[in-house]
Amino acid sequence: MLKSLYSGVSGMKSLQTKMDVVSNNIANVNTTGFKAGRVRFQDIMSQTEANAQGPNDFGLGGTNARQVGLGVKVGAIDTMTGIGAPQPTGRPLDFALDSGGYFILNSGNEETKYYTRDGSFSLDKDGSLVNAAGFKVMAHGLVNPNQEVPYDANFKAETHLTTGDNLTPVKIDQKKTIGGTEFDLVSYSIESTGLVTGKYSNDETYVLGQVQIATFANPDGLEKMGGNNYVMTNNSGEPQIVTPGSEGSGKMVQGALEGSNVDLANEFTEMIIASRAYQANSRSITTSDEMLQELINLKR
Repeated sequence: MLKSLYSGVSGMKSLQTKMDVVSNNIANVNTTGFKAGRVRFQDIMSQTEANAQGPNDFGLGGTNARQVGLGVKVGAIDTMTGIGAPQPTGRPLDFALDSGGYFILNSGNEETKYYTRDGSFSLDKDGSLVNAAGFKVMAHGLVNPNQEVPYDANFKAETHLTTGDNLTPVKIDQKKTIGGTEFDLVSYSIESTGLVTGKYSNDETYVLGQVQIATFANPDGLEKMGGNNYVMTNNSGEPQIVTPGSEGSGKMVQGALEGSNVDLANEFTEMIIASRAYQANSRSITTSDEMLQELINLKR
């Protein structure tokens, strides 16, 4: 009799976790780059009252096992990494990725890098490209930082920019000294491939770096750290540093931000299902209690 009580309790506890995840999804329906969660259930071990048996020599056929389930548990809470719809903002330092990959951020600790789909960036007073928390956006810089690289038809990224994991923060200098003369920044541009260029008052355009994107063998394995940021885990695999738009990564769409991938219709449906299942589990507990009460009343 008590098995049904515990089964009902396990169902209610598991469904409470599901409600927590659904409520969090709904709360983040407008969060930039948010990835919805999903709860999957598994049955707990079963009590075997009789093992399965095959046909015997006396002409009897085989019989199946008799097992009583002991409840349910949360098997997994998955992160749904589908791409959210880009939301136009018109702001030049807002970027969305139109496919896979994550922007790479440095919090000031060289040992820890964060990864994000939130491309809402700005420039600080030093000209560094940063997110809302001040984390710097990482890129391939110039092989020779002291050499000016004009942006023209002869420019080749593989010749003038660093490669692999050799990343530096994006910096758009407000002033640049060329040939002993200081020139002011007139305008800057960040292309869909991440290439950062700046035009100065000498009417010349120079390459400043190229924003890089990280891809993972298992992006579902990334761990959420808050602030729209993720960190690598043992199950996500090592980050592969690639140029936006190459090797399966998305290009940078300027003037837009990736919206949340939460489907409100689906979340409200899941909420109703969880609510009814919770009621059913609570009813199994009250019914089991009534049966126990009847058993106790036999003593009268």
